[in-house]
Formats: sequence, C-alpha cells, structure tokens
Amino acid sequence: MGEPLRPLLPKRHFARSKSHADDELRSFRSCLRWMCVDQSSIPRAILSWSMFVLFTIAVPALSHFLLSCSDCDAKHRRPYDGVVQLSLSSVAALSFLCLSRFVMKYGLRRFLFLDKLCHESHTVATGYTQQLNRSLKILAVFVLPCFAAESSYKIWWYTSGSSRIPFLGNVYASDAVACTLELLSWLYRTSVFFLLCILFRLICHLQILRLQDFAKVFQVDSDVGSILTEHLRIRRHLRIISHRYRAFILWALLLITGSQFASLLITTKSRATVNIFRAGELALVSVTLLAGLFILLRSATKITHKAQAVTCLATKWHVSATVDSFDATDDGETPPASIANANANAVGFPVEGDARGSGHSDTDDAGDEEDEVDNTEFIPAYARSTISFQKRQALVTYLENNKAGITAYGFMLDRTYIHTIFGIELSLVLWLLGKTIGIS
Repeated sequence: MGEPLRPLLPKRHFARSKSHADDELRSFRSCLRWMCVDQSSIPRAILSWSMFVLFTIAVPALSHFLLSCSDCDAKHRRPYDGVVQLSLSSVAALSFLCLSRFVMKYGLRRFLFLDKLCHESHTVATGYTQQLNRSLKILAVFVLPCFAAESSYKIWWYTSGSSRIPFLGNVYASDAVACTLELLSWLYRTSVFFLLCILFRLICHLQILRLQDFAKVFQVDSDVGSILTEHLRIRRHLRIISHRYRAFILWALLLITGSQFASLLITTKSRATVNIFRAGELALVSVTLLAGLFILLRSATKITHKAQAVTCLATKWHVSATVDSFDATDDGETPPASIANANANAVGFPVEGDARGSGHSDTDDAGDEEDEVDNTEFIPAYARSTISFQKRQALVTYLENNKAGITAYGFMLDRTYIHTIFGIELSLVLWLLGKTIGIS
C-alpha cells in the first residue's frame, strides 16, 4: 500500500475567518475586528452584537430622549433629531444584518469571490488584488469627512453649554462621555453602511475586470464554444451577486428615499425653522446616505453597461469578419493586409496610416468617455475568419437576447434607472442643503 494522499493545500487555507502571513484579507479582517463586526468566534460574535445594540439602538435612543433640550435657545434645539437617528440607525441595522448573514453563510473569502481567482488570468487577479488593497482607503475617504463634520457639530453643541445632565456627578465629565458616545455611534453606523457599499463596489470591479479580459477573445480567431462557455460563467456570477445583494439594494433604496421624503415633510411645515444650526445634522445624514446609495447604483450600472458593451463588440467583430470573407471571395488577388485596412475603414475602424496622415484621430475627441470594452480602436486580427457565418450569427443572437448585468428582482439596473433615482434623491438633498447652508 502506498502513502495516504495529502491535501494539496494546508488546512489553514480552508479556515473561514483565520488569517495567516500570506493572507490577502488580513487588513480586511483587522478592519472587521476594529469595527466590531467580526463574528468568527462566539466571544467575537457576542461582542459584535453587543456593540451593534449599544451604538445602533441604545445610544441614539438615549441621545434623542435625554438630550432633546426643549428649553434651549433656537440654535441648540434639535427638532429634527428623531429623523436623523432613525434614518441612520435603520440603514446601519440593515447593513449589519446583511453583512453578518453574508459572512456567516459564505465566509469572507467566498463572499468576495477570492476562491474563484485561481481560474482567472493574471491580469484579472492582479487588478482585483490592487482594488482589494484600495478598498479600505476608499472607505476612509467617505467616512472621515462625514465624521469630521459631525464631530465639529457635536463638540460645538456640547461646549456651548447646551447640555447639563450630570449623570457622573460632574457636568463636564458627563458632557465628555455623552459626546464621545454619540460620536462613536455615528462613526459605527456610517462605517458599517459604507463598508457594505464598498464591498459591493469591490465585487462589481472584479466582474468588470473579467469582462474587459473576456473582450479580448474577439481580437483573435477564438472558438465560439469557448466564448459561449466563458460568457455563461460570467452571467452566472452576475446572477449570484444580484441574488445576494438584491434585498440590501432594494431596502436601502426604500429607507433612504423614505428618509429624504420625511426630511422634506418636516422641514416644509409652516412653523419650521431651517438653518445650519437646527437642520445641519439632518443635511449631513442626507448627504451621507445619498453617497452610499450612489456607490451602490453606480457600481451596478457600470457593470451592466460593460456587460452590454460586449454585445456591441461581438456585433462589430461579426460584421468585420463577414465583410472580410466576402471581399476575399470576390477578389482573390487582394492581399489580406489591404482587405483588413479597407474593411476597417468601411466599418469605422481607424487605420494607422490615416491617424498619422491627418495628425489626429477620432479617439482624440473621445477622451475619458471612451469605453474600455467596446471602443473604435478595434482592428481585426485576421482577414479571413475560420469561424462560419452561422456560428458567429448564433453567438451574436445569443448575446442580444441574454443581456448580462446586475438585477434586482428582475429589474436590470442600467443607466436609465440610476438617472431617475439619483435625480430624485439629489433634488431632495439639494433642496435641504439650500435651506441650511445656501447651496441650490
């Protein structure tokens, strides 16, 4: 009998939440522990839920009912604090519950599709690893400015003498503890919300990298079967992402939209006084929630746009190959290079000599708006395609009738939806900012 088979990978690679020296998720897991959302063990799960109840429910409720300050002057009253606390706590609770479910059910590595990177190209794996390392910086870019603005408001509110609740026997110590707890609660709730939005953006970026790598198959004489298999795999991953995130996207949209309309209703009352002192915190939470919603919708629509651009590229590839094959059949003496250049001009592809002769090309006017997947710089890599017309036509028909992208309960999240939703949300926020800090 031979020696027993040994596993190809050490057991530590299958651990769901433990880190090792070469783990690319060490920074992410450290971030989860510092944010008190790590539930990899029973003690950490107890701590995580305790911090969730404390900072999402207890501290906002005590702050609202004990620090209402009805006898304060006009600048220190907080008539909109109920909407502020309820809006931020509801979105934070939704984010915490979804994040806990994702990590407990799939594990962080599987949830971020890191277990699938072994099947991807080196370009995709490298780009995704770089984006993974940038994610925490992007999280800080969104969270820290909001926290700085909230800290300035809270420090002013407490130091100006609005609160006088000496629950520690000393007024100043009580104010310092209350201010710290409120700031920690704000930081916790905004961080949890933005973290889940950034993770969604990260997952979508992986699929964008895969689509950009997939688009390269149309530059060579690829097999239709392999193209179809890869596109089916990408569509399957997009369906998985849509299924996991659809509830979060829908509820976040409903909660944030409800928060904006509630802010609109209470600030348009006949007796309502709206200024930066009384409604500044309401404007800040509206901007914060709108920024997170924009991350979600932009990531979803961007990957949907890239996925649909593949269909345009496949159609262009089919037209180019068809025109090349017909020209080659009609004139057998025409060199392949001349055919490629002539047909490139016929279908709108730039030719190197034209760009050099005129001193500029059409891409100079495109700028940053040029799409990485479907662009006009595509030049056929071959003159006579070995793929039959029927196979190419079948592939194009399949792509036209099986559009890939992020969906929410059957609705494709494309640019039409983001323009409508973001236009409504932005108009509400700009109206509130115009009443508080003069932005219109």
